[in-house]
Parts: sequence; C-alpha cells; structure tokens
Amino acid sequence: MSVLVSSKINGDDIEFVCEPDETLLDALRDRVGLTGVKEGCGTGDCGACSITLDGALVCSCLVLGAEAEGRKIETVEGMADGDKLHPLQQKFLEHAALQCGICTPGFLVASKTLLEKNPDPTEEEVRYALAGNLCRCTGYDKIVRAVLDAAKQMRKTAKKGKTNG
Repeated sequence: MSVLVSSKINGDDIEFVCEPDETLLDALRDRVGLTGVKEGCGTGDCGACSITLDGALVCSCLVLGAEAEGRKIETVEGMADGDKLHPLQQKFLEHAALQCGICTPGFLVASKTLLEKNPDPTEEEVRYALAGNLCRCTGYDKIVRAVLDAAKQMRKTAKKGKTNG
C-alpha cells in the first residue's frame, strides 16, 4: 500500500506518494523530480545522494521516503536563489572543482552544512566534513579550495551586512 508523505522541501510544502520500502533518494528523484540528488552507490558510502533532513546531513539512500513525513528536506536544488548561484556553487565553478558532476551535489550540500555550523573552517575541518563524499574523477584539492574560498566570501558578505544593517 502506497504512503502519502507531506514534507517541506527546499522551503516548499510538497506532498508525494511512495511505496513503504522506497528510499527517500528514489522518492525525491522519481516522485518529486529533484534529480540533483544522485545515486552513486546505494549503500551510504559515497555521499552523492547527500541532503539535509531537519538540518542533519544524511545519505538519502539510507532513509525511507515515508520517514520524510513532516520533516524539512534541503537538496542542492534549494541552494541557488533563482538565477543567483550560492557562493559555494560559484566557487566550485571558479575553482573547476567538478568534472562528471555525479558527486558535485553531495559535496555542495555537505559543504553548505559545514559552513552553516562553522563559517571559518580550517582546511583540515573541511576535509573531515567532506570525508563521507567520494569523487572518482578529480582530486579533492580543488573542492577544498573552493569551499575555503566560498567561506571567506560568505564571511565578508556577512560582515558587510552587519555593518550596513
């Protein structure tokens, strides 16, 4: 028997129907149309399907769609503000921190989660926070540099906002 699930996804109230044994990954992609959530391994080992669920970073392949009832979900699709990219997205482009793109959404969501908790991370802290995300195409140095550069830009923007506000 199918399950009706009501969630807040990327700020919008969304309802979808899924099977009781369907993963949140599959529900987000196939039922809601959020294809930025990628399946890399299906076992929670690669981080390609990373989302936030009530603010916690999780692999959506390890969560059932029915468990999203009443929960707040954020995916890579919720990062940009219309046509204006999130600073992390912009810095990933500027630093060429992506290649095939399968892992990129997971890295972006994990990086955003880190910077929301720690706006001034060290390189070691960035590497630790992203350790659950795997990339088979590129080295991690460009990704780490992009995150550190985005953090710097976001701190400057926040500082300007405080002095102007």
